[in-house]
Amino acid sequence: MHHLETWIVAVNRVLVAAALASVFVIVFANVVGRYGFGASFAWVEETARHLMVLGAFCGAGLALREGRLVSITVIPDILPRRIAIALRWGIVLVMFAFMANMMWLGIHFVEFGWNKETMSTGISRGIPYLAIPVGCALFLIQLAFFAKRFVSQDFEAGL
Repeated sequence: MHHLETWIVAVNRVLVAAALASVFVIVFANVVGRYGFGASFAWVEETARHLMVLGAFCGAGLALREGRLVSITVIPDILPRRIAIALRWGIVLVMFAFMANMMWLGIHFVEFGWNKETMSTGISRGIPYLAIPVGCALFLIQLAFFAKRFVSQDFEAGL
């Protein structure tokens, strides 16, 4: 199971890095083209926006794993251990329910936009909208692997 988790985390990191690196490359090339040669591409802004959304959605699960999401820890810290653990499991359930709902709605959003075209690139709107259900699915997978560590992290450290 540990190997599967390691592999999923690595693939997730590569996906986020590739999306954000692509944004950098195409925006930088467009800026050089615009100011250096007086020509730019109309599709860059739209593509960069879609890639940024993909990076944000797919990076949310990684941010959760690394403790980079905003959290309020004062309440679990002052509660007795058993209640704090129950509260953290409740937080996990709320996160799971929210992201599962977002994934379900994202799938419907993809279906809704599939027969419509984007303005600049002319591709199906469903393609960039896939960032929502894919990112939410990756978040749920990361949450499944990370939940037990999240619930007991402060208690194992002796805090």
